[in-house]
Amino acid sequence: MFLLGLAVGVVVVAILVGVVAMAKAGSVGRALWGLTVAGRANADPALAAKIDELLAAGPKPAGPPKPSGEPLRLLALLQSEARLVDFLMEDISGAADAQVGQAVRDIHRKAQQALKQHLTVETVLPAAEGEQVTVPPGFDPSAVRVVGNVTGQPPFTGELQHPGWRVKEIRLPAQAEGQDPFVLQPAEVQLP
Repeated sequence: MFLLGLAVGVVVVAILVGVVAMAKAGSVGRALWGLTVAGRANADPALAAKIDELLAAGPKPAGPPKPSGEPLRLLALLQSEARLVDFLMEDISGAADAQVGQAVRDIHRKAQQALKQHLTVETVLPAAEGEQVTVPPGFDPSAVRVVGNVTGQPPFTGELQHPGWRVKEIRLPAQAEGQDPFVLQPAEVQLP
């Protein structure tokens, strides 16, 4: 009788373990796949180490990662120092040309000052607009765009339309701890 009870107990435990494994795996096929992976990991220490590494990292967050607000730091500086975003978001269609011109002069001066304070900017090509330049073989297409009747292979010789800009150095202040990087300028509320 004892042996029969023990056998029934072992069968019940095996069924329960199987049910729990299938519930965690999602299906019988996934449970069998998990057992196969466990068997291979038992025989292959490198695979076991990789699985341990993946399990230690934990689950990945659901959905796409939140984009970084880091690229907006310069725009936030141009807003705080030159009110550039305010100007660009404002409807100026009804403003007089003289009024717009005065605003542009002020914004231009302040924005230029902010750029020079926080960036070292240089031209990509050292020639002046309108000069003939030669684009050598192996040029960086992210730094030089060849336009017009482009045929054959470089070197290409043509008229410089724009010298391009490259940032050589960035000197941006660190973002304050806990500050939302997507806020270009906080709202201001004047209390009485």
